[in-house]
Order: sequence, then structure tokens, then C-alpha cells
Amino acid sequence: MNFRAFKTQVLCLLMLAYSQVDAQSIRKDYREMTDYEKTELVNAFYTVRSTTPDRITDMANFHMDFFNYDNINPNVLDIHFNLPDEPEKEIFLAWHRQFVFEMEQVMQELNPRISIPYWDSSQDQSPNSQLWDVDFMGSFNSNWGLGRRLGLYNDLPSPSSVSNLMLETDFFEFSDLFERQPPHSGAHRWVSGAMITSASPRDPVFYLHHAFIDKIWHDWEELHHTSFYLRNDMIRYDGTYVFAGETLPVVDPNDILDTRALGVFYAENQLAELNNYIVSNTYNDQEYFYYQYTIQAGSNFIAATGSNAVLESVNQVVLQPGFLAQSGADVLITIDEQSSSELLARSSKTSTKREVNHFDQVDLEQVWLWSEGDVDPDDAVVVIKTFPNPFDNHITIKLDKKRDCVIEIYNMVGALIKQEVFEFTDTLEVKNLYGLAPGTYVVKVVDSQGKTLVVKKVIKM
Repeated sequence: MNFRAFKTQVLCLLMLAYSQVDAQSIRKDYREMTDYEKTELVNAFYTVRSTTPDRITDMANFHMDFFNYDNINPNVLDIHFNLPDEPEKEIFLAWHRQFVFEMEQVMQELNPRISIPYWDSSQDQSPNSQLWDVDFMGSFNSNWGLGRRLGLYNDLPSPSSVSNLMLETDFFEFSDLFERQPPHSGAHRWVSGAMITSASPRDPVFYLHHAFIDKIWHDWEELHHTSFYLRNDMIRYDGTYVFAGETLPVVDPNDILDTRALGVFYAENQLAELNNYIVSNTYNDQEYFYYQYTIQAGSNFIAATGSNAVLESVNQVVLQPGFLAQSGADVLITIDEQSSSELLARSSKTSTKREVNHFDQVDLEQVWLWSEGDVDPDDAVVVIKTFPNPFDNHITIKLDKKRDCVIEIYNMVGALIKQEVFEFTDTLEVKNLYGLAPGTYVVKVVDSQGKTLVVKKVIKM
């Protein structure tokens, strides 16, 4: 059954009152957004940032404060790089899923048509892309002082690097590789500025990037169905964190392995498939699914008795076998007959001012300086000639010939922790490494022309 037009008084009432209604999401590639959606998304970022207290700053600060402790305090939970050594602390994918959802929910209180789109960085890789247009993500760079340097590191993922991840069958292996390799780390490095630091959520494109990360995990889970966590709690979402007088919900990472648990669906190639989902208004009084292109609902998409939902497309809504609206469900299926220009004109009348509002200057360490993708995947754990091997307080590296070079040592968070310059020598000895915590590190040797000679892993005893 195709619905190409459906106007009722109920829709008119919804249009008048939409700013007071929460919503669920059809997330799409940002290139599939209408101009109206783009404007409303930008408006929402500026509105959330200018509201006191400032949730964007709060979320960025939390991400920064709990990024990774790197063995500083093994008893404290953090967000990043707990694999492969500490699977009992691992929450990377689930935590960021809830984090993006938190921001999306706040935005949908402003307009239920808003969803956070995704930036497919394996396909859309130009610094001149419409993603960076001044009327989309571009204005935030100067207005918020983000310091972007697009393309500074040429590390965006290839389509094959994404498809290769899909071949991993073990969830922890998948999550570990995903976090460290270009499909995740590449965009942080490529955008640079705030994105290359632990305060990356200062940049709105962080949310578009992590929507893409979430989509990749969703696609992997749809294929393998083996995601699980050893933990049953997550920092910020453990019932103890309060923002603006509101205690954030308790979230078990194992309860959000499927995006449908949050009412989130991913559209692709002008098609949003809504399936295996029960509209129950768990999070919102009305669930609002909006998409410019085809919405296809079926295969156990059920509107339960007493539930309330809207399926709204600019193009068409297709109901397939398996779609069920139970007795007493309030479901509106409609075509948005207002043109994008009409909606945009209405949006522009109340457009949020693009104010200059730089973040407080703090010493932000660059945490994505190194990417797992820089290492040959066929390398052994220790693949350069070091002695003693493994090392304790010093590393000695033999080169094939004498040259001027720099040796850099990175921890597995990607932070530069040691750098020394050597002149015309084939023997590089780095001393005084007692203070390094035991674990795996990356050694990078660069010649005087800036050419990388080697990037290898070593072990500290």
C-alpha cells in the first residue's frame, strides 16, 4: 500500500505544536537531507550551545575527562582503548551510541523532524564537499574556534577498509580494530582541530561522524548478531550523572546492541526500511519518523495498542506485509506537502543567530596523532630490531645506514609521549623510559625530509 497524500486535522495540529513533541529517528546520509532539515539541524546545534547550561560543552568536557586513563588508574572506568587488554571495561561503541542519542533527543525537543545524519567518510572525502559549506557545518569552525585543518592527515577510510571490518566475526576483535583504524580514527585526524583531541564533541561534525560509526556497527550486527558486553553499566549513563537538574538514565550497554531499542533506523540509497520494531513510546510520547525519500514499513513493524506515531515522507510511504497497527494505536501516515522552500522560509524567519562563541581555551592534547592503520597488519607485535627486547628503560634501534632523523614514541591512545632528534647516525638509542607504564607502544622514525621510515609496535615490560 502506497501513501502519497494524507491530510487530516490531526496533522495540522501536529504542525502547530511540533516544538513541544519528542521524536524517534530515521538517520540518513547528510546528502539526503532537505535544505530545510540542514537549516534546522544547524539551528539546533546553535540553540543547544547557547542554552544555559551549555550541553554541548558539558558533553565535550565529559568525553575529555573520561577519554582514557592509559593505566593511570586501572580501577576507574573510561571510554576509549580498553581492548584488547581490558574487555571487562570495554564500552566504546555502545557508549557513543547513547551519547549521540542523547544529543539527538535534545534536538528533537526543538523539532521532531530533526535526526542526526551521518557522514560517510569512506565516500565523501573532499575539503570542498557540501558538508563544509558555510550554511551547514562550515560556520562552526570560525564561530566556535574549532581550528579545523581539513586534510592535514590523509587518513580517511577507503570503502574496502570498511568492508574488511565486516569480515571480522568476533565482536571484541571487530570493536578493537574499528576503534583504532581509519574507519573511526581517520576522520578525527583528517578534520583535525578539536576533532583530533579528547574534546572532539566540541565540533558538531563529531556527531555526524559517530552516527556513521554507529551505522557501521548496526550493519555489522545485522550480519553477525554477536555483539555483547561484559559490563552492564556505563559512565554518564549509570544513574548518577545530573545535568541541568535532570539525572541521566541508567543504560545497560547490552540493552542497546540494536538501534531499534532506541527507535533509530538508518536510511541508505533513498530508502528507509522500518522493520522488527514495536512502537511503544518508551522514550517519547509520540514517535516521529521523517524522511525525504521512501519510507518502507513492514516485517513486524507494529504500532502497539495505545501507541502514537507519525510516518512522514516528502515522497512516499510504502506499507508492506508485516506492518500492523493494533486496535487503539494512533498512527498518522502522511506525505509532507509543504515544499522544502516553504519549510525553509518558515525556518529562516526564526533562524537561530550564528553567534561567535569560542570554547574556553584549555590545554587539549592531540590524541589521534597516530592511527592503527599506519601499521602493517601482517607485522608481528615486535617487528623492529630492538635490544634489549622487550625493552625496560631504553630502546636501541639499528637503521640500514646513517642519516638525520627523529624518533617518536606513541602510546596506544595515539598520543605522542616521547620525541628525540638524532644527527647522522644509524644507531638510535632512547633512554630514561622508566616512567612508561607496561604495555604496547608505537615507535615512528621520520627522516630529515619528513618521510616516515618505519612505524612499528614494541612492548614495554
